[in-house]
Parts: sequence; structure tokens; C-alpha cells
Amino acid sequence: MAAMTPTAPDVTPESGTRPAARSTAPVRTRRRPRVWRGLVLGLGGAYFLVPLVASFVFTVHTPGQGVSFEAYTALLSADGFTESLLLSLGLAAATIALSLLLAVPALVAVRLGAPRLRPVVEVMCMLPLVVPPIALVTGISTVLRWGPDHLSRTPLYQTFLAVQNEDFPFVLVLAYTVMALPFVYRSLDAGLRAVDVPTLVEAARNCGASWPYVMLRVILPNLRSSLAGAAFLTLALVLGEFTTASILGFRPFAVWIVSISGAQARMSVAVSLLSLLITWALLLVLSRAGTAPTGTPGAPRTSRKES
Repeated sequence: MAAMTPTAPDVTPESGTRPAARSTAPVRTRRRPRVWRGLVLGLGGAYFLVPLVASFVFTVHTPGQGVSFEAYTALLSADGFTESLLLSLGLAAATIALSLLLAVPALVAVRLGAPRLRPVVEVMCMLPLVVPPIALVTGISTVLRWGPDHLSRTPLYQTFLAVQNEDFPFVLVLAYTVMALPFVYRSLDAGLRAVDVPTLVEAARNCGASWPYVMLRVILPNLRSSLAGAAFLTLALVLGEFTTASILGFRPFAVWIVSISGAQARMSVAVSLLSLLITWALLLVLSRAGTAPTGTPGAPRTSRKES
């Protein structure tokens, strides 16, 4: 009779319900189709490559004459090409140095000593995005016209003339620094948020490090990627800026490209492609500099003794 008696299923005492039967079927993972990824990447690549290829074909192909690279070979001998390119690169280097020299100590000081002032600093740094460049250059040109009448008998007159030197117009560096400030601030602020700056500074100061050593050997190496991003954004802004330099009467690379576009259309397109390649190459250099491993040659080495 014991063999004929049915056994009752297990019931959990807490809920009084039967446990669910476990499925022994293998769980199939659903793979995402890779076709859509390739399609999206292909459309994105075509969006950028088709205009570049069309521009290159326009520069090398002449209807009825065939293929010719005259637009590229004539660049080095073109009037004003080398001077304008070197001027733009020099302005970019000076703007990067000045913007980082102003922004890095200010943001670190706010981060360490006055965190409540961060919203105020953010609003001040974002103001150039609200003010149009044409309004900024109008104010600068007004000051430049006002200067000779009021500063001619003061020691500041020579400085006023020096910042307008055509060989290297430092007034453009000042204007570009203001225009690049929002991008520099965003890049550096993201880097400072990712690093525990107070702890690093406190540890370095407790070890006897001076403030210049803390800035150069502790904080800046941890901001490599942020510094590289800020430098690239500033470089791209300076190389492509036209309005300010054109209204103030200077001739950097962007103004030179526009000036020759009416008479030599193929050469202007070739120069635009060349400037794009130069920007990409500098971006590659800055990205490599931002991701390179940092060494600490001045740190003491410790060795473990086997017990």
C-alpha cells in the first residue's frame, strides 16, 4: 500500500504555494544584428568622405584637359601662402599658451579654495558663447580707433601700437583667447572633476613639495587629456576664424583663403583640403600627447626585500 500511496508535492511553509518548475532548456542569447552597425558607419563615413573626394576631384580634374596637380604644386609659390600659414600657427600657439595659463591656475584655485564660486566662474567663462563675434570685434575696433587720440602722450602708446603689429598682431591673440575660453573651461572642468585634486595637493604638500612643483608634477600630468582637448579646440578655432581678423584688417590663413577664392577657385579648394589635413595631423599629435603614459623620473624608487 505504501507503494500505491501518492506523494504530495512540496509546499513552501511561508507562502503555501508550490515552487515553480525549473526549465532545463538552454537560454539563447539574442545577438544584435551587425548589419545596422555597418550601415550606420557607412552612412557616416560617406557623409564626411563624399564632399572631400568631390573637392579633391574638382582640384585635379579640368574638363577637356584631364588630370592635373597644378593647384597643389603652385601652393608653395603662391603669394602669401607661407606667411599666412605661419602667422595662423603662431597665433594658435600663443592663444593656447595664454588661455591655459589663465584657465588652469584659476580653476585649480577655485577647486581648492572656493568651490562655491564655481557657478560664477562658469557663467563668466560661458559669456563669449552669448556675445556674437561681430559684437566683440566691433568693440575691439572701437577701442583701437579711440587709442591714438587719447594715448599718444602716454607710455601706453607704444604698447598700443605693438599689439597691432602686422607681423604678429597680439590683439588677435587676446580676442581669440576670449573666444576660446568656453571650450577651454569645459575641457579643463571635466578633467578636474575626474581627479581628486584636494587629496593630491594635500599629499604633495605634506611631502614638502612647493606649489610650482605641485602644479607641474602633480596636477598637470593628471590633466593630460583635458589639456590636449582644450589645445585642439583652440587650434581649430584659430585656424578657421575669419570674422575678427578680416574686420581688423589682418591676413591670417583663413582670410588668405577667402581672398584668393575669387581669382583662383581650384587653389582655394586645394588650400582648404590642405588645412583640413594639417588640422587632422595636429589633432593626432595632440591626442597622442594626451594619452601618452606619464613617467615620474623624480620619484624615488623603492625595492622590496624578500623575507
